[in-house]
Amino acid sequence: MTDAEAPEEITWQGKWVVAKKRGRWEYVSRANNIRAAVIAAIEDGHVLLIEQFRVPLGRRCLELPAGLIGDDEGHEDEDPLAAAGRELEEETGYAAARLENCGEFWSSPGMVTESFTLVKATGLTKVGEGGGTESEDITTYRVPLAEVEDFIAQRRAAGCAIDVRMLMLLGTRLFAGELA
Repeated sequence: MTDAEAPEEITWQGKWVVAKKRGRWEYVSRANNIRAAVIAAIEDGHVLLIEQFRVPLGRRCLELPAGLIGDDEGHEDEDPLAAAGRELEEETGYAAARLENCGEFWSSPGMVTESFTLVKATGLTKVGEGGGTESEDITTYRVPLAEVEDFIAQRRAAGCAIDVRMLMLLGTRLFAGELA
């Protein structure tokens, strides 16, 4: 029997995370099939980025705004675009006139089953302070796209972890040798 044919076993389950095994593979999932929305809020030559402390990393992390879809009781069937709009405003203080679903993606498919819906946000208007909920300490940055490489390097030099989705902002220039 191959690993793909082996039955899935739950080896441990918490409130938010489930550890699983299939054949020789061990991996984790979010409980209740909760997913995430990641927001690419890019307009007028600028991108909205956030920085927040991430317990698993033990330090702050530079990221695109994001949040869970359907994690609140009674909202299990929440629309990804509605979640993205809510999270964008909560984390950054910006509201979007338009939200576009750019597809579903997996960030670490060899270890985690979690997917995220990438959402493009445009028609941005500053409507509040942002910063997240009471349990979050989020700093919002509005960074010129022309300076994003330097900004990421500065945050890394300051000890920040850099989320893998920052690679989207670096684009093909990273592989063309244009970035150091």
